[in-house]
Amino acid sequence: MASTETGVPGASGASGASGGNLSTDTKVSKDDHLAGLEAGLDALETRAEERVSLGSVLLSKLVPPLVAVVLVITGWQFAAVSGIKPDYVLPGPLDVWHSIERMWLEGTLIGYIWTSVSRGALGFIVSVAIGTPLGLLVARVKVVRAAIGPILSGLQSLPSVAWVPAAIIWFGLTDATIYAVVLLGAVPSIANGLVAGVDQIPPLYLRAGRTIGATGVNGIRHVLLPAALPGYLAGLKQGWAFSWRSLMAAELIASSPDLGTGLGQLMENFRTYSDMSGVLATIILILIVGIGIDLLFFSPLERRVLRSRGLLVRS
Repeated sequence: MASTETGVPGASGASGASGGNLSTDTKVSKDDHLAGLEAGLDALETRAEERVSLGSVLLSKLVPPLVAVVLVITGWQFAAVSGIKPDYVLPGPLDVWHSIERMWLEGTLIGYIWTSVSRGALGFIVSVAIGTPLGLLVARVKVVRAAIGPILSGLQSLPSVAWVPAAIIWFGLTDATIYAVVLLGAVPSIANGLVAGVDQIPPLYLRAGRTIGATGVNGIRHVLLPAALPGYLAGLKQGWAFSWRSLMAAELIASSPDLGTGLGQLMENFRTYSDMSGVLATIILILIVGIGIDLLFFSPLERRVLRSRGLLVRS
């Protein structure tokens, strides 16, 4: 009996120890499995930094647009020499290039471009100063949104050229007319972009900001605007596009020697003299300036914002 009693507790103790070890081993195995799973997920989201050669960058970034430009010029040249239209109606690429070259040699090309770019930049800056608080007001105050929101959407869809006759009557052939058209074209886009960005903020961000005391101006500065930045940046980008388009419409119609010659007025001057090469040259210059501003300023800023939020992977 003694040996039996002694053997039973021993067996029970061994069994308990074995069960404890088994439970511990199972727990360790699960922890290792979860750790491995998390490491695998992190590895999937993390790309190793690879050194990209200059040839690869040129091949992926420069070759496609250059090929597209060559194809467009080739098609243009083919249409010009095919006799579809007389050469004074549809000049070839070389004729247009000679018009640009002539303005460059005369020393007037940079002045035309600078007149329009400086007007567009100043009008855009003022539009941002007006559109940003207006967008915040519409986004955060329900009564203001109900009253002004539909008006902003309507103004954004209204062609900016429609404001030119009214602005001429209000301000005459002055710079105020041009800036008024630019503001009326750009402010609604900037305000609506900010409203869209604020509407996309998760409510948890705003509650967390209030919890840590970020209310009022501090809440707007440290929580609201940073969280709405992607949508706000899209509104700024669109606002610049509307500024540039509105400026060209204003310069094209409200032309006067006292205003100086921008690209819009230059195109109207070429039209007056039936110089189609000059008209097409001016159109190309307007296009190049618009693309250049986007590539040099807005696109890098947009990539930086998206990359900082993990929405764009560095390649």
